[in-house]
Amino acid sequence: MRKSYEQINAEQQYSETDPFTPDRYRQFFHHFPAHVENVLDVGCNTGRGGRVLKECNPHLEIIGLDCLQPRLDKIPKNIYSRTICSYTTNIEAADSSFDTVVAGEFIEHIYPDDVLQTLKEFYRVIKPKGRLLLTTPNPNYLKLKLTGGTVLGGAHVSQHYPEDFKKDLEAMGFVNVKIIGSGKVTRFLGEKFPFKNLYGSYLATADKS
Repeated sequence: MRKSYEQINAEQQYSETDPFTPDRYRQFFHHFPAHVENVLDVGCNTGRGGRVLKECNPHLEIIGLDCLQPRLDKIPKNIYSRTICSYTTNIEAADSSFDTVVAGEFIEHIYPDDVLQTLKEFYRVIKPKGRLLLTTPNPNYLKLKLTGGTVLGGAHVSQHYPEDFKKDLEAMGFVNVKIIGSGKVTRFLGEKFPFKNLYGSYLATADKS
């Protein structure tokens, strides 16, 4: 029997201290569409990313979503206007609620048979002209290829090849889908280096028409 989402994520305590989290959320903010007022932070954990977004724009209304209530309980009260403890296969929010949805290193924690439903929910809760910003480990990462490694393992229960993931987003109805570099390599190469296999993660940006 497969583990619950609560189990697999509780076992990954590194996510609460990941030193790249601030960089990741600053990259998200850089790609926000104009005039963003409210944001759904998916897999918000203990709110470290939301704190960065607030530093970038103190006027943002941020709603945090995570499946682990103990992590939501650690979030400082001045970061999120509210939090949601649920799965992304059934987000407790009305249609077209958010200007932007961010999901940092999250989708790989979703079992393959729940991925499309999660993307469907993201599309549903984003407003027209809104944007999805999502990072995930890159299965084409050169280091993995050279060492015979894999994205899968531990709390990572799915992997997403950039070209296939782009097609999934487009099939869901998203437009202007772009794949750019993310992860620690961006500190040296930026996000637009042409050889994407040098990036340990990638950022997918996708708009709702």
